[in-house]
Amino acid sequence: MKDQNKTFYLTTPIYYPSGKFHIGTAYTTVASDAMARYKRLRGYDVRFLTGMDEHGQKIQEKAQEAGMEPQAYVNEIAETAKKVWALMDISYDDFIQTTEERHKKSVEKIFQKFLDNGDVYKGEYEGWYCTPCESFYTESQLDNGNCPDCNRPVHKVKEESYFFNMKKYADRLLAYYENNVEFIEPESRKNEMINNFIKPGLEDLSVSRTSFDWGIRVPGDAKHVIYVWVDALTNYITSLGYLSEDDTLFKKYWPADVHVVGKDIVRFHTIYWPIFLMALDLPLPKKVFAHGFIMMKDGKMSKSKGNVVYPEMLVERYGLDAARYFLLRELPFGQDGVFSPETFVERTNFDLANDLGNLLNRTVSMINKYFDGKIPVQQGEATEFDAVLHEFAKEIVTKYETSMEKMQFSVVLGELWALVSRTNKYIDETQPWVLAKEEATQGQLAAVMTNLAESLRQIATLLQPFMTKSPKEIVKQLGLTEDLLNWDLLGSFNVIKDGTEVIKTGVPIFPRLDVEVEVAYIRDQMRGSVKTPQEEVEEEPQAEEISIDDFFKVDLRVATVIECESIPKADKLLKLQLDMGYEKRQVVSGIAKYYKPEELIGKKVIVVANLKPVKLRGELSQGMILAGEKDGYLTLASVDEKLENGAQVK
Repeated sequence: MKDQNKTFYLTTPIYYPSGKFHIGTAYTTVASDAMARYKRLRGYDVRFLTGMDEHGQKIQEKAQEAGMEPQAYVNEIAETAKKVWALMDISYDDFIQTTEERHKKSVEKIFQKFLDNGDVYKGEYEGWYCTPCESFYTESQLDNGNCPDCNRPVHKVKEESYFFNMKKYADRLLAYYENNVEFIEPESRKNEMINNFIKPGLEDLSVSRTSFDWGIRVPGDAKHVIYVWVDALTNYITSLGYLSEDDTLFKKYWPADVHVVGKDIVRFHTIYWPIFLMALDLPLPKKVFAHGFIMMKDGKMSKSKGNVVYPEMLVERYGLDAARYFLLRELPFGQDGVFSPETFVERTNFDLANDLGNLLNRTVSMINKYFDGKIPVQQGEATEFDAVLHEFAKEIVTKYETSMEKMQFSVVLGELWALVSRTNKYIDETQPWVLAKEEATQGQLAAVMTNLAESLRQIATLLQPFMTKSPKEIVKQLGLTEDLLNWDLLGSFNVIKDGTEVIKTGVPIFPRLDVEVEVAYIRDQMRGSVKTPQEEVEEEPQAEEISIDDFFKVDLRVATVIECESIPKADKLLKLQLDMGYEKRQVVSGIAKYYKPEELIGKKVIVVANLKPVKLRGELSQGMILAGEKDGYLTLASVDEKLENGAQVK
């Protein structure tokens, strides 16, 4: 039974619905999901919140550009976001939209509290405003006349506004920083807040606008809408039912254990948000963790640069676990990190295919070879290397837990991969192929197989916060049940029942990638970044004109499908065996959404026969079959049945 007193409340920022989510947004969310999954494994009652920040001038303008009502606009993007998080297997408990009634009603009450307590007063604002950041700046805060956060142009604004008296709470906030040294992490972010914003003199904050009307109205003053940061930041408590008829969740989970945010919004979460909570006489969150950005080699991700990476592309081509692993292994949480196609493919090949995948394949193969597919009895004769492996595994668990509590995800995965490497080394040390030759060493051989299976069980357990598919596949291939992926069983090497049968033929959980092909594929996808529905402009596609000489370079041939099957872990791909007339050939095609394998047997198709062979998901593809698409429906191009296989199409 879970200890109901052990609660853990974790939030992502609520994301701005200004476009399609790229891997930067996915990075924040996957990291938060890893922490939520870890805490659940440790027995905590977890509440994990994410959502959308949907009010403000920028959203109103975006909706107008798209020819949509603002509510329809944000709802469409919210549904798209939920589909992305489902694809990424994000285990959130609540998805809040700030246009929901539950949020709006509570925000109105919160603002009224500010008014009643004298924390908010009416005045006139004149200053520099950045619409994309929804932020005001003084002349001295500008960076060469531009927004200091996004470096876009700002414009002068003068309008009536309600202001929040930030100065009233400045000293109290500094005292909180001093008495709660882990409130802001990394610590460098805290120093920025103190030196850049608080010590120079904390300015009162404009908390209402009159120049647009897409927002929550100020109680009793309908020409004002509540400015974005009061509206947005309070979602962390309104989602729990604060000031609602049912505040059970708020009483149970508040204060938050950690708000995970990007470094660009630290100021709002560590200055404005704590002060709002002080004004409401509420406990402050225990921690705000500000991570860095995912950068590209040529700077920030930008469609104009052709360097944007979307999570859907990585997941659909390489699998969910490879994408999640890369984001949290390659990029130190709290610092900026660089994404490149080369490093993604290398991580997948070396860490996942070579180290982890090969360890599982070798173990399953040896148990099949030496013990007829059954994990041998526990009472094997120990080798001189067993105790070292056992102790190493226990030490890794301790280090893992320490680093995980600090949200140092790349460090955690580095420690876990040290166990993967140590287990691979154990195979080389014990040399099972040598032990198998002598009757006298059969007991040691049995011990080695048991230790390998137990190590993999523990590795799979430790992988669970980061990978959601592979741990289950590992225990499945070992013939184990998922209940053995239990944190309390870590450090033990006598959990698996004697005689447990492993799978007869293991399937690589991470097929090795063709580096050249996959790097080129990722780069092509980056250059062809897909626009969101709101950004698309209806126009007739213009095909590039070619000469007749170019056309004659393409060798089109008739072929018959003689075999067809699905490719494991590749939902879009089918593997076809073709009779070309003069030879048999294998082609991999992304048509699984439109055809079942059995429907294609005996079908005549047209093949581009002179394409350079490539590997897709580890399968050789020697050509391409032609198809046509209209309105999302695809049909294979076909020819008269009388045409013989190998006939050239002209």
